[in-house]
Amino acid sequence: MGTPGSAAQRCFCQVTGYLDDCTCDVETIDRFNNYKLFPRLQKLLESDYFRYYKVNLKRPCPFWNDTNHCGVRDCAVKPCQSDEVPDGIKSASYKYSEEANNLIEECEQAERLGAVDESLSEETQKAVLQWTRHDDSADSFCEADDIQSPDAEYVDLLLNPERYTGYKGPDAWKIWNVIYEENCFKYNTFYSWLEGLCVEKRAFYRLISGLHASINVHLSARYLLQDTWLETKWGHNITEFQQRFDAILTEGEGPRRLKNLYFLYLIELRALSKVLPFFERPDFQLFTGNKIQDGENKMLLLEILHEIKSFPLHFDENSLFAGDKKEAQKLKEDFRLHFRNISRIMDCVGCFKCRLWGKLQTQGLGTALKILFSEKLIANMPESGPSYEFHLTRQEIVSLFNAFGRISTSVKELQNFRNLLHSVH
Repeated sequence: MGTPGSAAQRCFCQVTGYLDDCTCDVETIDRFNNYKLFPRLQKLLESDYFRYYKVNLKRPCPFWNDTNHCGVRDCAVKPCQSDEVPDGIKSASYKYSEEANNLIEECEQAERLGAVDESLSEETQKAVLQWTRHDDSADSFCEADDIQSPDAEYVDLLLNPERYTGYKGPDAWKIWNVIYEENCFKYNTFYSWLEGLCVEKRAFYRLISGLHASINVHLSARYLLQDTWLETKWGHNITEFQQRFDAILTEGEGPRRLKNLYFLYLIELRALSKVLPFFERPDFQLFTGNKIQDGENKMLLLEILHEIKSFPLHFDENSLFAGDKKEAQKLKEDFRLHFRNISRIMDCVGCFKCRLWGKLQTQGLGTALKILFSEKLIANMPESGPSYEFHLTRQEIVSLFNAFGRISTSVKELQNFRNLLHSVH
């Protein structure tokens, strides 16, 4: 774990042993994820069925109107063209010229890094049209993204990896503040308040915090280390990681965030173990039109789900909503409404690449919750023919596995950061 007071110790000292509200320990998750699950999951997510995600990135923010002006925080929404900036500002004779030029440069860089590559081959475009025939709509925890809209497009997730984009500052903070304040029933930094909450509301807060932590791990692990005409180099930024998770730098908050990431992992892992019967039905296929590949991918998918089912220390979701039936129903509804709200807030994210991954991970977590709340419906599914009571659309399936893939990657990256931090004092 590192010597007392070391960098590794400060980030990870509390991230060990049992997790609050769970009977599982961090070390068991690390071993299971990093060696058994992660490699196979990555292979599955690189297949055609899982790499193309339909999303509308042009939906307006329903909560506020930002006045776009040329500045780093807005650049991913409204590109800042050099010719829009008055020559006077760029002129070397001005007092603020260096600062202004840096701003333009940073602005252009963030715009470039945050842009989504929407290119799909003609062949792929034809194929995805076929896939939609195999899809139905279903009751969902997320705001049904208007994927029927002419603005909705398929995006290749492998061409648009989640990584640092330069999107930070007031805009990014505003998004998270709204998510916490509006959707976590009540939020402040006093953990005594959190301890006093019923387990369900605490779980909701921890899921959001875990998602936030996971995204921050990705941004620290795929950070722009060098950007010159010679090369663009991405890699682990230890300083960035410490700023977000070091106990001293975050006033004790960082290790709690990491614990919440593991909590999120367990919730999504449990949902995947519960949904196995849906995918096991002979009628279900990961349809892309390539029969051999589709068959192989289904086998790999079932292999992964069986491995997940064998995990020895699953989260017991019966601890949620176990009380009074009427109250439980109301809480469930609260969860659903808060979640739909969060998926709408994602339309306010200024950087398109961040918006893409934010929407996907929110939908994936919403789908996991939908599964956990549908246990009886899954148990009563017919073995063949359409399943009307419980159904997952292709959209939900792709987001569910990709969202879990992101958390699985975070857990794997934590191991890398642990090792890197051992060499830092």
